[in-house]
Parts: sequence; C-alpha cells; structure tokens
Amino acid sequence: MSQHRRRTPAQQVRRRRAAVGGAFVCTVALGVGLGVWAAGDGGTGARPTGAARQSAGDTAVGAAPDQAAPSPSPSRTYPLSQAPRTIPAVRSHTPERGPGWRPAGGERVVVGDPALADEGRLIAGELGLTYAGEQHDRRAGDLRLELSGDRTGNPESYTMTVRGGGVTINGPADAGVFYGTRTLKQEVHGGGTAPEGVVRDEPAKPRRGFMLDIARKPYSETWIEDRIRELADLKYNELGLHFSDDQSFRIESRTHPEIVSTDHLTQAQVKRIVDLATSRHIAVVPEIDSPGHLGAVIAAHPDLQLRNAQGVASRGAVDISKPAAARLVDDLLNEFTGVFPGSYWHLGGDEYRALAVSDPAASYPQLAAAARKTYGPRGTVADLATGWLNARADTVRAHGRTMRAWNDGFYRGTSVPPAKDLEVAYWTGKEIGARPPAEYLGEGRKVINYNDEFLYYVLGQPQTFVYPTGQRIYEQWNPRVLRGTTAVPARYDGQILGGSFAVWSDIPSAQTQDQVAAGIRMPLRATVQKLWDPGTPALSWADFKKLADRLG
Repeated sequence: MSQHRRRTPAQQVRRRRAAVGGAFVCTVALGVGLGVWAAGDGGTGARPTGAARQSAGDTAVGAAPDQAAPSPSPSRTYPLSQAPRTIPAVRSHTPERGPGWRPAGGERVVVGDPALADEGRLIAGELGLTYAGEQHDRRAGDLRLELSGDRTGNPESYTMTVRGGGVTINGPADAGVFYGTRTLKQEVHGGGTAPEGVVRDEPAKPRRGFMLDIARKPYSETWIEDRIRELADLKYNELGLHFSDDQSFRIESRTHPEIVSTDHLTQAQVKRIVDLATSRHIAVVPEIDSPGHLGAVIAAHPDLQLRNAQGVASRGAVDISKPAAARLVDDLLNEFTGVFPGSYWHLGGDEYRALAVSDPAASYPQLAAAARKTYGPRGTVADLATGWLNARADTVRAHGRTMRAWNDGFYRGTSVPPAKDLEVAYWTGKEIGARPPAEYLGEGRKVINYNDEFLYYVLGQPQTFVYPTGQRIYEQWNPRVLRGTTAVPARYDGQILGGSFAVWSDIPSAQTQDQVAAGIRMPLRATVQKLWDPGTPALSWADFKKLADRLG
C-alpha cells in the first residue's frame, strides 16, 4: 500500500504562474465534501429503491433541464474553476479556465482498456450517456476511462482531467478509475457541471468498511444491496457480514442445515449480494464468530455446549476441549469460504465466557485439563483458547484468506502466541485483562479500527451505548483513535489499515430497516471522510451536513 504523505499547512496551498499568458493557477489540497447520490445499476439508467432512492422532486443526472456547458472558445474568457466538493473530499484539485463538462445526450463513454468495461457501462447508465466500448478516436464531450502505465502506484488512486469539453479518468488499476467515476458522478449531480481542471486523489487508508449484524436482526437482500450502492458511491471498499450468533444463523448451510434459522438468506441471494459488491469494488468480509457467540449452532448440537464445574451451561460458548466442536466449526468455515470467495475473513474470537471469570481453571476444569494435556503442565485455558483461534486460522488460511479477529481474542501472557498473520479488529478495552492498542501495535500487528466509542451503532442503545453521531466522528475521531478518545502515537499510523463503522442488532425491534438506514446516513459519510483523509476537514460540520443534505 502506497502511503499518502501528509502535507503541512504551508504546503496545502501552493501558487504558481502558468508559463503561457501568465494565468494564475492555484493547486489546493482539500479536506471536505458533499453527500452522495446512490444511483441504479450500470447500463439501465434505473433509479434504485430504498434509502438510496432519489427524492421525487429531483431531476435525474444526465436529464437536467439546463443546457450543456458551452464549448471552449478563443473569444470567451472563463474564471478559474472552483474545486469540486465530494464525500469523501478529493485530496487535490488544480483549477483551470474553461467551461467544465456536463453530460449531454449522444455523448460517449469510451475505455482505453477492456478491463474497464464494467466501470464504463455503470457510469454511462448513471449519467445517461452512450457506452461505446474500447475506442481510440476522440470526440468532443467524451468521457474516457484509461489505465495508466504506472502499475506501481496506489491501485485506488486516480487522476481526473476536465479540459477542452471532455473528461479523462485514469489510474494504475480499475479500482482507482472506479473511484474517479464516483467523483465525477457526485460533481455532476451536485452542481450540474464537473469543473475544469485536474483532480489527483487517493485514500489515506486501504480498508474502509461497514459491518452489519444480520444474525440478530434479519435484513432483506434489497436493503443490503441498497447499502452496497450507497457505500460504493462513498468509496467504501468493505462490507462485513456478521451472520452467526447466539440468536440466529442467517445464511443457508448445505453442510449443516440443522443450524439455519427460519428467516435467512439463501446462498443464491448471497451470491447476488457478493456479485453486486464485487462490481462496485467492495470486498464482502464474512464472520463466523467462535468459540463464543455460537448459540444458534449449539441449539442443534447441545452436547457441544460449554458447562462449568457445577454443570451450568455457558450461553453461546462451545466446549473447546471437545474435538467435535472444532470439526463442526471447520465444516462451516470450509463451506462458507466457497460462498464468500473474497480475500478477507473475520474469525471472531471475542467474549469467550470461560475467560470472563476470575478463575477459569477452577470454573472449567475440563478446559484446564485439556490445556495441560496439549501444552504441558503450565498450559492455561487462555492457551487453549488461543490454540483454538490458531487452528481456525489454519483452516481459513488454506483457502488463501487474510484474517482478522477481535482484540479481546488476543490474550496477554499466553505461552501460545496468536498466529502472526492475524490482523486485530480493535473494538474495546472493557474486557478482563484489557490490553491497550499500543501493545498490539508494539508487537508489529496490523490493526483495523472499530472503536466502540465512535463507530458502534447498537440497536436499542443497551448498556452504555448511544447512537453515534456523524458530527462527533467528523470532529473528534480519526483512525489513530482506536480506544476511547485518545489517539495512539503517530509512529503507528502505518500499521492502522483503516476502520469500520458497525451496526449491531442487540435489540432488533428497536429500529426498522429504514430507521437504521436513516440513522447511519451521516455517520457513514463522516467515517469515510476521515478514512480517506484523516486530517481536519476544511468545512465545518454544519456546512458539511448542508452539502450532504442537498444531495440527499
């Protein structure tokens, strides 16, 4: 990952005079943006349903009543263009003099490489243009998508040039070109015309995620697909699905149909969700949490439930001293790596009840005995739990996945270290024996920020949770704020891969699907702004919200 170099305030505004005509040109690094208009699928021109739908009074992109912007003319003088405003904000824009560009009927989207066909068809449908495929001639008004020769740059970076009545978007890879089309779409929808000049843009963080708990509250396929379109226009690139918990197992299983809840997604529905996400450069990150949060699985296999020395069942926890428990979970991991073919996997590992008591060995003597048998006379229950996590990592690693686990699944002082390639999904510091984020970072771990102080939207607001606001995220959070409200030292910034806003369904009836979509709308926009550019935004929150509200 190519890291973005932070600019000092003095570097953020640079002025130079053009060599021809002495025209004054200003290159400005920006930090804020507008909201996003979520449109229908490429090539159809259709408007989406649900929260991503355009309001009835709006005019569709490409169908604005205004006339197209005039073509450049030697007899006409244009002021320097104004920088575009998008969510997330573009990192830099070099203004120029010219009419800008707006879509008009009959104009083309052309690609310089067949690998960009999907991106070309999508933006053509969204802007009401004609997709002309791979073409090498140039016409006035063209929107041209190209892959640059530099394949060593950040694959999510792009350059967008609006000049001479046309637009060219190029980048080292199709992901960056796609993000350029998102910027163009927002420019056109927000102001009608993409401003003349050059945008150079890339994200500060490579992981920009949204996680959804569908285990405790079922969400429809349509609702999830609407969120994918919204996330894509905001330049998110991960959708986490937590689909197994104590209450329900929400996706069809063909190896263990006995564990599946009545209200669930079929594998065919999941394939459509994954395919849509992939087309929008979003990786779906599945999570089958273990060895805790397995209540729905245990309901069909009660013999695997963890019980203490008095025979009292521990809710949601499997007995990790039983080989049958490992075989069952591995069956599911092996099956669902086929259902979710992406690069990432979440192993869970949090809140195992055997380690939430003051004396695990006394409370769960069978686990202590298994630990000593496996790891020698000094083996502990924490060693056994770490060994469980490592074994599940071995199962998933065989499928070529990059894995993460919740931070409270990494235990202090164990003789068995967690697998070195496990990324830390840091969400809390409230567990027994909590370790501060710097401990994980000091070990060289890569970390993803799920800070429950800012990024947890927990339905019903149980315990101490409150619904997060976009304003608080926008004004107080950045990716280095991993726990509470304090940032870790800047030297660790490169190990923090990004972050994820999370919706948890603890009290599922507390909000409807539409209420959830409305409640997370501004927090999602604030979160991605700070993941794309962690610096202090130039716009106030009030102005940021006005821009977002204007776009819907």
